[in-house]
Amino acid sequence: MPSKVLVVDDDPVLCELLREVLSTELEAHAMTDSAQASARIREEKFDAVFLDVRMPHPDGIELARHIRSSKLNQTTPIVMITGDEDRNAMMRAFQAGATFFLSKPVDRPRLMRLIRATEGFMQQEKRRFQRVKVSCKVSIESNKAKVIGSTLDLSLNGMLVQAHRAFPVGSSVQACLELAPKAPQVCVAARVVRLVGDDCMGLQLADADVSGKERLQEFLLPLILGKER
Repeated sequence: MPSKVLVVDDDPVLCELLREVLSTELEAHAMTDSAQASARIREEKFDAVFLDVRMPHPDGIELARHIRSSKLNQTTPIVMITGDEDRNAMMRAFQAGATFFLSKPVDRPRLMRLIRATEGFMQQEKRRFQRVKVSCKVSIESNKAKVIGSTLDLSLNGMLVQAHRAFPVGSSVQACLELAPKAPQVCVAARVVRLVGDDCMGLQLADADVSGKERLQEFLLPLILGKER
């Protein structure tokens, strides 16, 4: 499946040009309204976002801040499109979370080189959210209440769990998984972000829980890479 990218530029001609060129390698979407783009970024996951620096409010720098504060695209690579060499603007863009810069005028060869440069970042980002259908026993505890269930799918960022009941959305939980018979459990901090019926809950893993996520990555990465071949 190709990486999915979003282009945001208030110049309709340039916006469409970028979308057309990027579409030869990626699943590219384009928007000229940065306010609408900000709302979409909060609801939809992208593998990279291309932003024009100078746009009506919110401009590219402010939109980069929105991306970095979003749940889905917090670590998504951001490519800032700029038409000048304003060092102050570039510094503010980096501080807001920009990953790369693309200078105007934009031509196909430079854009393709940038795609190659960002490919590793985009693949890493895709793997964080790529779901693997795997059933593992899991116990989930919140405020001294505990349920036992099994995973329906797992990713490096979260899991979907089926149990006899679900905790409410927003609950902070501790999830302990049995990834292999007789292996030590992998315990991670998480938060309930969605419910599917009365007995399924989607969990988002806490970024701060490094040790548990590293063990989960050791288990999942071979499965993810096997799906990519």
